[in-house]
Amino acid sequence: MPVFEYKGKTLAGAAVQGMLKANNRADLERVLRQNRILVTSISKRAPEIDIKFGTGIKRVEISRFTRQFATMIGAGLPMVQCLEILGSQTENKELAKVVNSIRDGVQGGATLSDAMKRHPKIFDELFTNMVEAGEVGGALDSILVRLAVYREKSDQLIRKVKGAMVYPTVVMLVAGLVTFAMLTFVVPTFAKMFSGLGADLPEPTQVVLGISNFLKANILYIFLGVVGLLVAFIYWKKTPSGGMAVDKAMLKVPVLGNLIRKSAVARFTRTLATLLASGVSILEALDITAKTAGNRVVAKAINRSVLAIAEGDTITGPLKASGVFPPMVTQMIGVGEKTGGLDDMLNKIADFYDEEVDEAVSALTSVIEPIIIVFLGVVIGGIMIAMYLPMFDIIGKFN
Repeated sequence: MPVFEYKGKTLAGAAVQGMLKANNRADLERVLRQNRILVTSISKRAPEIDIKFGTGIKRVEISRFTRQFATMIGAGLPMVQCLEILGSQTENKELAKVVNSIRDGVQGGATLSDAMKRHPKIFDELFTNMVEAGEVGGALDSILVRLAVYREKSDQLIRKVKGAMVYPTVVMLVAGLVTFAMLTFVVPTFAKMFSGLGADLPEPTQVVLGISNFLKANILYIFLGVVGLLVAFIYWKKTPSGGMAVDKAMLKVPVLGNLIRKSAVARFTRTLATLLASGVSILEALDITAKTAGNRVVAKAINRSVLAIAEGDTITGPLKASGVFPPMVTQMIGVGEKTGGLDDMLNKIADFYDEEVDEAVSALTSVIEPIIIVFLGVVIGGIMIAMYLPMFDIIGKFN
């Protein structure tokens, strides 16, 4: 939908200007007349390149902005003044541009939600729909507080999961680099020394030397092959079938799959509870929750729930059939539906699974640490032993 810039006057004679989305000029004029604005000029704005999320604005900065905005609105400050203050005090220049753009939109007559929708990479559907519900219901301050709490808990959950993955990933990467360095730099030094012995080398030593020679001779092809496989995997994962296959496989991985499952349940229940408590309709809330699920298997189950509700059924059936959600979760959701307290029940489930994620992170760490130690001992220790075996044979012959 194109964006138009307009100038006009209110019935009191005050000059106003701003930007609004509309299908065409006639629609925009009609909207402005409904808002009692006499239009003096309208011009079509060139499409703006929005700032991409993750290329300059962090999740924590959006959460901090939401909390500060909620506090200011709750204190009774005018919305434009709140945005003016937030835009001037933020240290992130990219975020400041976005906030100032929203301020200009609101000052020009757009609603807060419409102004935020112009930056979909920063403020997703969940965010803008909750803000819109708050504006319509006259409870923007409480909605912003609820949204701030949701984002803070969501960020905390993401940090837990990422933190659980950083340690093993870094250690395995370092172990791989050390192994590669030993095979390409250290082992060839031993090979030169063994070549002058003129004796048959032990079989483990021959295997290690063979691997080392292969790596040295084909290092460029190996590198290109690994990069090619990674690129192919990334593109395949982006396809619907590839993404579904990867997400299904991740849920079946021992220990790690349990962590992913629990974090997905926590995110789903927290998101849906927040939207429902904010006055968003159940069908729209489920549709938004599916888009923010983070796992295609979970999203598929949620989308089936949307169809079930549209046909007059309940949420619980499709969720139970997916096999992703534990029986306790579906039973509690069913109770919440029957009692009319679904949002409260979902929040209780989310709180419970936040604690479960903590336990899953501890379990993953406790399992991975001994695996890494064994891996390092077997691989690096095995290489060193293979290199020293010929020396042991030489020492034995002299004795």
